[in-house]
Amino acid sequence: MIIPGNSYESRWLPIQLFSALYFFLLVSSAKQPKLKTNLTISIAFLFSVLHINAQKIIPGIDSFRIHGDIKITIDKPLNYSSHKKTIIVFYALPNGNTTEQTMGKKIRDGDDWRFDIQHIRAQTEFVRKILKRKNFVVVYLENNLKSWPAWKQKHPGFLQLIPHLVDSISGMVKSRSTIIYLNGHSGGGSFIFGYLQGVKMIPEKIKRISFLDSDYGYDSSYYSKLKNWLQQVKGSALNIFAYNDSIALYNEKPVVSATGGTWYRSHLFLKDLQNDFSFSVKEDDSLVVYKSRDRRIQFFFKTNPDRKIFHTQQVELNGFIHSIFCGTKYDSRKYRYYSGRAYISYI
Repeated sequence: MIIPGNSYESRWLPIQLFSALYFFLLVSSAKQPKLKTNLTISIAFLFSVLHINAQKIIPGIDSFRIHGDIKITIDKPLNYSSHKKTIIVFYALPNGNTTEQTMGKKIRDGDDWRFDIQHIRAQTEFVRKILKRKNFVVVYLENNLKSWPAWKQKHPGFLQLIPHLVDSISGMVKSRSTIIYLNGHSGGGSFIFGYLQGVKMIPEKIKRISFLDSDYGYDSSYYSKLKNWLQQVKGSALNIFAYNDSIALYNEKPVVSATGGTWYRSHLFLKDLQNDFSFSVKEDDSLVVYKSRDRRIQFFFKTNPDRKIFHTQQVELNGFIHSIFCGTKYDSRKYRYYSGRAYISYI
């Protein structure tokens, strides 16, 4: 995503070396662990920005690393304007996938199959064509382990790191007003749960949380924060996508345990919500959809009578688009969830 520059980098080198020494001394002198962590992350962002300025970048896409093992890729529209309202979607990558594979491309002989299973960049362009009056920015979140659950185990300070990352990245995007969506597929849901664990209450700037077959880690300990957010933050929305993985088979063996997959966890999630919110239910083809009265909370359950695996199809078949638009005035406009790719012309 980034192509190294030329002599511009060498002119920055003395300044970077001097600054590195200064900031090393600054961090070393910090006595409080939390302060030291915050300084370290902030400095990483500063040098990331300097590094970006010293390189030639594909128009609209900036990519850099922070904290040593996290790759951040920011996809901004080419017509980005700081005078427009901005939506920033933090998309946490699924286990085993790179950012390039998650973005997707036209598949060719010899290409990894992962390039053709999500197409988040093409789905992003579809969304932008509808949201013409707003900036729609997608931030891809990748780590060296290609697994957010494994990354959290390696970094016990994730409770501070993840919220700080979201705050710092969103602060880099200058706009008249900004709202944030948290989104992720597969193991990417672990990043979202890490954020929820790390904040005392979900901030008002978070307007939408989407689990694309990714709420493996849900338990009722998260419910209080989510309930308060849904009840107190105007415009907040929650949507969950899952298929019946509890009976899915791969090579005649179960994919997950009866209680370890998104089917079980999503129903537990729904059961908690039903204590405080009223839902209607509708079955359409192979989908069972639960919606709150105001449509701000929606569950999409894919049935599985043939015991197949539908993990990636929930994203591929317009799932990312629907996670942005469901419950809004754009719901199902020029697309249909779990139907043919509406974004095919943008691949």
